[in-house]
Amino acid sequence: MAAALPAAYGASEPARAAVATTAMPDASAHERLDRLSRRWTLASGAVALAPLLLQVPGQLALGIIALGVLVPLLARQGRTPGWLRLLLVVALTATVLSLYGFRFGRDTGCGLLAALLALKPVELQNRRDARSLIGFALFAPFATFLLDQGPLSLLLGLAAAGTALAAMLRLSEAESGDSEGAGPLWRRLGAVLRMTAIGLPVAMATFWLFPRLGTPAWGVPERALARPGLSDSMSPGEWLDIIGDETPALRVKFFGPAPPRDAMYFRGPVLCNYDGRTWTASDLTRALPPAPLRPGPNRYDYELELEPTDRSAMVALDLLLDAPAGTRLNRDHSLRTREPLTSLTRWRLQSAMPATFEPDLDPALRARALRLPAGFNPRTLALARRWRAEAGTGAQADAALVARSLQWIRAEFAYTLDTPLPGRDAVDEFLFDYKAGFCEHFSGAFVVLMRASGVPARVVTGYTGGYRNPLGDYWLVRRSDAHAWAEVWLPERGWVRVDPTAAVAPERIYDTLDDRAAGGLAALPGLGGVGDLRDWLRRGWNDLVLGFGADRQRRWLQRLGMPDADAGKLALIFVVTLALALGGMWWLTTREERERDPVLRAWRRMERRYRRLGLGREPHEPGGPWARRVAERRPQSGEALIALSARFARWRYARDEIRHPRPEAPSHPEVPGTERGGLQRALIRDLRRHRP
Repeated sequence: MAAALPAAYGASEPARAAVATTAMPDASAHERLDRLSRRWTLASGAVALAPLLLQVPGQLALGIIALGVLVPLLARQGRTPGWLRLLLVVALTATVLSLYGFRFGRDTGCGLLAALLALKPVELQNRRDARSLIGFALFAPFATFLLDQGPLSLLLGLAAAGTALAAMLRLSEAESGDSEGAGPLWRRLGAVLRMTAIGLPVAMATFWLFPRLGTPAWGVPERALARPGLSDSMSPGEWLDIIGDETPALRVKFFGPAPPRDAMYFRGPVLCNYDGRTWTASDLTRALPPAPLRPGPNRYDYELELEPTDRSAMVALDLLLDAPAGTRLNRDHSLRTREPLTSLTRWRLQSAMPATFEPDLDPALRARALRLPAGFNPRTLALARRWRAEAGTGAQADAALVARSLQWIRAEFAYTLDTPLPGRDAVDEFLFDYKAGFCEHFSGAFVVLMRASGVPARVVTGYTGGYRNPLGDYWLVRRSDAHAWAEVWLPERGWVRVDPTAAVAPERIYDTLDDRAAGGLAALPGLGGVGDLRDWLRRGWNDLVLGFGADRQRRWLQRLGMPDADAGKLALIFVVTLALALGGMWWLTTREERERDPVLRAWRRMERRYRRLGLGREPHEPGGPWARRVAERRPQSGEALIALSARFARWRYARDEIRHPRPEAPSHPEVPGTERGGLQRALIRDLRRHRP
């Protein structure tokens, strides 16, 4: 080596470069990802992206999946030029914003995050890039919870966290050069599960004991794209998206008798204004106190579990008797919350069918309930004037006009979802031309006909019916149960519910949601209860996790014997529990790791027995000299210890020779055979049995 150095320094320039290259290996080549590390990193990103893809629009999700497949192939060709990466980022951002209508909200941000995460592998070249991608990918499952807090999102998020830990473990093994001893896949996953279990007590203590606030201390941005659901308006064709959505809208648990299914009308926004095409809610009714009502004999006590809608409009069984805290009743007894319903909420309510509902109608409200736009639907107006002339005036005449309209619907109209888009005179076309439609058409046309006849009327939107789940004895109402009906004002009775859609004769109900859903999974024999079980589990998740707020935490602590746990005491309990959990984590992570080799584990246990007698082996002391030193002090066990030490040394340092002996190698008469399994079991047995 000493002779080589002068020769190298005296050599030519290319030779010196070659020597330098040999002596100083390229750091970037050392950091470059191997194939297995690349696969683990890409798998981590894909698993983290999965829960977020379920929450973005379908066409965006498909585009992101295609991008996620193509980008790693592009990255394998080498580092992508910076200008190309910038161009891809700009193009992706513009595409995502266009899909969200250039409206900014938390769903827009989540869509951008998903797209940029799919693009991130374009710069995946070395271990630093891999760690950067894994860290960035973990934002995806966290962002998913801004859009959905269901159990599937949690399971996919946990899978993403576990895959990220496994990928980081693989990168650490590659960096340390310990890839040879990494072991099979199940061992790496086992290490991830152990790391997860160590942190589980801290997570549980934080969930159960962290002081819950009665109201949120902060908010989250609204969505750019609204969820399907009831709104303060109704336009032609708009409801097809709502009634085609089979996701749950609400769940109802009755305490006591429940109303008949055909009497379950869940009242939502009431629409009074009409411009010839769109029905909207009135601002006047929101500014007035709720109208007086006299409830009927049947009252219903129930708990309403509402899925998030990102709107302030709320529903309740018709008619609600009193507004719960955090809500207010409008003049028309539609219910609104003070803050948008961005998360799952529960409400304890009481409702009753009214005997009378606003029997004295204010003239201004009466005029508003009779108002129609000028220049629309001339045939409907002419028919209404003729009917009014034939019926006369008074309370009985108004009731007769309502009955005559329903009789006309029952005799000549049909129910179908397959309807053409209306023209300028939408009500005329429905009543006199195609005479077929769904609740949106029936309720709107009926109210126009009543107003033109001089009967105050308005459109009421909400949900009707539902399905009783026998597993939890509760009612499930889906968004497809959205419905629109009418209310007419009759003297001495006030507002009376009239459902013109229900007047359609059964033989003229053609194209329905049930027809379109036929052949689904629930229709298969023996699988009818799968949906019941799935929704029952989801309701349990809502109750146990999403519904665990300040009140639930207080009741839970009372059952544990802490009835007076105020915020200060709860914080103290949380800090103490968290300290114990962190102490347990510290002990588990700093204690000596269990030796995987069973022979070495048995040897060290034997060493501890001698250490208790003051005869422990020094860290620098080999096994043979230690055994001879012990034999001088304890001759009765020394010979056996020397023999065990020799056998252990041969197993530890001449294992290959024992496993594959050479023909000329001497045999070991003290070992019964040279088969590895038998030798190991015998040595472990003797080490465990040996006593000082």
